[in-house]
Amino acid sequence: MRKLIIGLLCLAGLAVIIDFGAAAYSEYRVSRALRVGADLIADPEVTIHGFPFFGQAVDGRFQSVDIRARVMRPDIPGEVSTEAALTGVHLPLHDLVDGSVRRVPVERVEGRMRLEPTELGRLFNVPDLQVHSRPADKSDGSGGSGGSGMTTAGLLVLTGTLPGTPVASTVAGAPLGGDKVSVQADLLVDGDQVRIVATGFYLGTGTETTPTVFVPEADRPAVLAQFTRTIDTKELPFGLRPTKVYAQGGQIVVEGKGENVTIDLDRL
Repeated sequence: MRKLIIGLLCLAGLAVIIDFGAAAYSEYRVSRALRVGADLIADPEVTIHGFPFFGQAVDGRFQSVDIRARVMRPDIPGEVSTEAALTGVHLPLHDLVDGSVRRVPVERVEGRMRLEPTELGRLFNVPDLQVHSRPADKSDGSGGSGGSGMTTAGLLVLTGTLPGTPVASTVAGAPLGGDKVSVQADLLVDGDQVRIVATGFYLGTGTETTPTVFVPEADRPAVLAQFTRTIDTKELPFGLRPTKVYAQGGQIVVEGKGENVTIDLDRL
């Protein structure tokens, strides 16, 4: 009986190892297919959740799949992080093994693009740009969306150094050596675009991230324009349209989602 129990445990352990190995191999095949089809600069990270893997593969329905990739875009300097969370992925086992399938039905897909501080600084031409979120404290009377279809996600505080900008201290009226300013900006979704619109100067409380400074009247329009950008999101992963944008940890995050759709793996 002891030998039988040990033998069963060994078989169970071997089955688990084989199951995880098959899942890892499938993740690799999907990753390579995504890289080739979407012309990525590196293999994306693919994680197939759920156990056992073979049970999902035989059923042809995978509980959830997460995909993360770094992509290059001509309009944004540097790399942009993209993420996709797929739920209820319908993919027959032979199509998964073959690796040639390009269109996959899914019950739900959530796509996300992250603009990190380094890329945002290059986009704004402000190398030390810092992004901070603030609670939304304004309303246009339409539940957060304007008449043009723009959705207000809240207020940002953008802090950075503008070379050559004459900035004075509000405390003593003396020049502030770093020329660092803070502006408040609206973060909006406008159709397929994300708009960052600087609306005024933010007078901080003397903290490291929000210096208490002001800009001379004649220089204010140019400085506000420096902190204003429109980003064409084109399409989020798998052709999703942006529905939400917000600031998180110094990043600007754009999200979209869809239900009961067929995704094209070449559009990551």
